[in-house]
Amino acid sequence: MIELRQLRQFVVVAEELHFHRAARRLNMSQPPLSAAIKRIETHAGEQLILRGQRENRLTVAGAAFLDQARRTLDQAERCAPAAREAAAGQSGRLRLSYVGSAMYGRLPAAVRAFRRAYPRVRVDLMEETTAAQTRALRQEAIDLAVVLPPLPENDGLKLQPFDSDRLAIAVPVAHPLAAEADLAVRDLASQAFVFWPGHEGRGFFRRALALCHAAGFEPDIVQEARQIHGVISLVAAEAGVAIVPASMASVRSNEVHYRVLDDPAAVFELAAARRADCDLPVVTNFLSVANSQR
Repeated sequence: MIELRQLRQFVVVAEELHFHRAARRLNMSQPPLSAAIKRIETHAGEQLILRGQRENRLTVAGAAFLDQARRTLDQAERCAPAAREAAAGQSGRLRLSYVGSAMYGRLPAAVRAFRRAYPRVRVDLMEETTAAQTRALRQEAIDLAVVLPPLPENDGLKLQPFDSDRLAIAVPVAHPLAAEADLAVRDLASQAFVFWPGHEGRGFFRRALALCHAAGFEPDIVQEARQIHGVISLVAAEAGVAIVPASMASVRSNEVHYRVLDDPAAVFELAAARRADCDLPVVTNFLSVANSQR
């Protein structure tokens, strides 16, 4: 194998095209330098430098070797800085997933600020349910998740507050209830509901269900959608009414009428979840930037 030291020696000889001057630049004597170049040529299987009495010159093979030698040395010089950048979380990749409503809260600003602070970090964003994100964290398919607690299983996961939101009633704009000035959950008792699967988003499901129970009825769930955007789209299609995050009141606002709930029980928290053993610098840096945006 050719060593980096030998590549540096070849580059200097190729630049000087004079063994004595090259040896002086390298602070070594000429005979071992000539021997080193000969070993490189033997390894390459080609003559790289034509030796003449008055001048030396590179062969076609030598010119190609010089180009690759410079590239290799340049890449080698990048190794240590790249390692330091990765260790500091200044480069690399962050796989970040989130529940749909998170993108209507402070998450976009946090992602934007992080990208500006760490432009060499690639951020992969994925929308998923809380349950799917929990599975992905355990499988190490993602690094950080914005979820709505409680989690199906939180053993081995670490959570910290990220954002807050509250629930709102969503009805089609043509629905008679859309004209009600004091629309409340109790007014939905006789309505068909669009929900999401409880096993995919227990936080949303339990809170919405609890509001209905507190209003004295069991919701008539006629259809489910796995994502909150799907729930709202089904409301727009007049498949039923729903209880959704208030932060998403801008979604299909010409087709869906929203009424934000003042009930303290309608408030919920979003959390940033990661594996308890996760020590990725990019995750730490993102959370630090996100906290500074509060």
